[in-house]
Amino acid sequence: MPKMKAIAKTKPAPGAEIIEIDIPTPGPDEVLVKVLATSICGTDLHIFEWNKWAQNRFKNLPRVMGHELCGEIIEIGKNVENLKKGDIISAETHIACGHCYLCQTGNAHICVNGSILGVDINGVFAEYAVIPANNAWVLDKRIPKDHASVMEPLGNAVHTVLAGDIAGNSVLITGCGPIGLMSIAVSRICGATQIIATEINAYRIELAKKVGADLVLNPKEEKIVPRVLGETRNLGVDAVLEMSGNPTAIRDAFEALRPGGRYSILGIPDKPMEIDLGKHIVFKYATVQGINGRLMFSTWHQTARFLSSGRLDLAPIITHRFSLDEYEKGMELMASGNCGKILLYP
Repeated sequence: MPKMKAIAKTKPAPGAEIIEIDIPTPGPDEVLVKVLATSICGTDLHIFEWNKWAQNRFKNLPRVMGHELCGEIIEIGKNVENLKKGDIISAETHIACGHCYLCQTGNAHICVNGSILGVDINGVFAEYAVIPANNAWVLDKRIPKDHASVMEPLGNAVHTVLAGDIAGNSVLITGCGPIGLMSIAVSRICGATQIIATEINAYRIELAKKVGADLVLNPKEEKIVPRVLGETRNLGVDAVLEMSGNPTAIRDAFEALRPGGRYSILGIPDKPMEIDLGKHIVFKYATVQGINGRLMFSTWHQTARFLSSGRLDLAPIITHRFSLDEYEKGMELMASGNCGKILLYP
């Protein structure tokens, strides 16, 4: 059986390993892809660092990590009719069952029986990977392969930005990690008239300015709420896109949201936190949304159109590239915050 290299979580402790395993064989409804590029997600960093979330979420080791990719289909399962060898794909990483209540009502992104690449099943930090045919997204030739690798996290940004009105609105984006940066860029091309971002890392503050933020505030250097209110004629922003998972940032953003505004949350706090429901939601008449993944597959259509149009430039957000063997450098950079999106090449 031919072998391949892969990055795997092999034991319940910090770190990961390069291992050699059999190249997987696709099932009847799957495809085998040669991984051309893959990218590191915050989830991968949590798994690498073995934080509380990873400890509670990971059940079976070893597990090949990674879920974001661009790949070339090299083998097709016997039931697959809509794909062919040579297709270049990205992939939806939430694998839905297709038959539960949520799947049947257009909410497959929150399928109760779903699994996730690189978490519940082997992922794509490898030379080859198996992808369910239903999850493969064939790329428009106008989309660069590097950009294709980050279509999945870009979809998170697109979903969050477009979960409510954005054109003509003011928006506060809390946290300028890769998806926060993407949210700034998407908000800009979708017609937001005032984009305020918050971030504590100097490297990412400069990136946020480069991709379209009108104002980037550092909460370590100034009080966020008075400044945002001052910038919005004491009304507050029309929308908050929460990307940080930081409890202080979350509470400040509620204070900075105008009455009747929209608060969309993608960031996940490390542990439960307390907010004032009466003050921040009920009396403010706020619409609060939890954002989980991408709508399957309307968000993919939107994301692909943004990239095909050439209007959305991801080049400033993709800041580092390493070989698969150099994954530890990528994890160190992610932990430092001195990066945008990091790509790995098998």
